[in-house]
Amino acid sequence: MNKRFFTLFVLTNDASRSRQLRIPFKVLKAGITAAVLFFAAITFIVFDYARIRTHSVEIYEVQGFAEKITELESRLARLSHFDRKLRIIANIEEPKGAKGNSDIMMGMGGGSPAEDEAYMNNTPLRGEDLVEKMRSEITDLQEKAETQEKSFTELQGYLMKQVSFLASTPSIWPSRGWVTSTYGQRISPFTGNPQMHRGMDIANRIGTPVVAAADGIVVEAGADPGLGRTVVISHGYGIKTVYGHMDKLLVRSGQKVRRGASIGEMGNTGRSTGPHLHYEVSLNGVAVNPSRYILN
Repeated sequence: MNKRFFTLFVLTNDASRSRQLRIPFKVLKAGITAAVLFFAAITFIVFDYARIRTHSVEIYEVQGFAEKITELESRLARLSHFDRKLRIIANIEEPKGAKGNSDIMMGMGGGSPAEDEAYMNNTPLRGEDLVEKMRSEITDLQEKAETQEKSFTELQGYLMKQVSFLASTPSIWPSRGWVTSTYGQRISPFTGNPQMHRGMDIANRIGTPVVAAADGIVVEAGADPGLGRTVVISHGYGIKTVYGHMDKLLVRSGQKVRRGASIGEMGNTGRSTGPHLHYEVSLNGVAVNPSRYILN
């Protein structure tokens, strides 16, 4: 059987030095086939690697996004728990729709059905399933966030009212000195007969500063036949305080004052046996013991 060859001539500038290279057709065919198969394999590997790489990046990004959603759920659960504790402390009922919903208050939940199925079958979760899972979780988070926002709005309103109430409640000494007469029944220093003393007397030197016991509005600032130079402050919520026998007044009627603001100086005006401040606290027009409203 005659062998066929592929002859390759190599020419140079000098024709006498030309060469020829004879390659059997079988060898050439095998080489070409091997080269084609090699390049096809390389091309397949490159494209398959690129596809897997792209798919892996997408899955990684989706999984990272899902982890962020889980982290947000955990934070929202902690906020819900904090909300519940505040309501217990403040004795406020839970918002409508939250009662009996442990998922809102405790933030417990599970994955999507696809995720559970994948776990049971020990198969990796597909990108489409992860996307569907995230959509479900985002919808759930939006509902929880709306409920939590309403709850915190209600709590804010309540606490703001409480702050206003606390700021308007007398809680400090109106002046420094010695308590010479307390609230309640006593013997009158002028008649010697029993009488009801509606406030407390604090004695000190003339000019000792007198301050407002809480935030409020001055409703009276002037002379009184019995209490001399007097200031009356309305604190809202039915609470009023009276400061009598002062030597000098530093506020006027209609003026807003803050707790601790100077309103006058201790004196000996009106029916008084010596320099002191007569201090009263009334609730809805009824005098109460001022010592109950002194916390400092």
